[in-house]
Amino acid sequence: MTWHDVLFGFDGRIGRKTFWVAFIAVTAIELLCHAIANEIDGERLTSIISLAFSYPEFAIMAKRGHDRGMPTVVPGAFFAISVLIDFLFVIGEAGTADQPTPLLLLLTVPWLVFALVLLIDLGFRPGTPGPNRYGPDPQARGLRRIDGSE
Repeated sequence: MTWHDVLFGFDGRIGRKTFWVAFIAVTAIELLCHAIANEIDGERLTSIISLAFSYPEFAIMAKRGHDRGMPTVVPGAFFAISVLIDFLFVIGEAGTADQPTPLLLLLTVPWLVFALVLLIDLGFRPGTPGPNRYGPDPQARGLRRIDGSE
């Protein structure tokens, strides 16, 4: 599996190491873009940046979920809420940091719990041993890993 597959594809499985490397790299780049965007236009541009990064983040989480035997709809639901939150900021309906709208609070609190549960499940629990409906075990011997080694 290439980095392009990891960041933009939804087929197959990735192990914890690949998940963490991809997750940390994408998050670091996103946070750097957020810092720049916040200086330029504040929350609106920052939320647009978040929307742009949703696709590779979803691809990473979906493939890691596949390794855990998790249907794509689970990380899909997480990202649906995330995109809705970002959209509220883009259209100016999220309120301010001091006074968020009730809708933003209603979405953000369960989203944060969902994020923590997904991070623990995907980041720390081992994948399904052996092949599953999403493909072969990424830890199986003989498979070419993302770094090109076997």
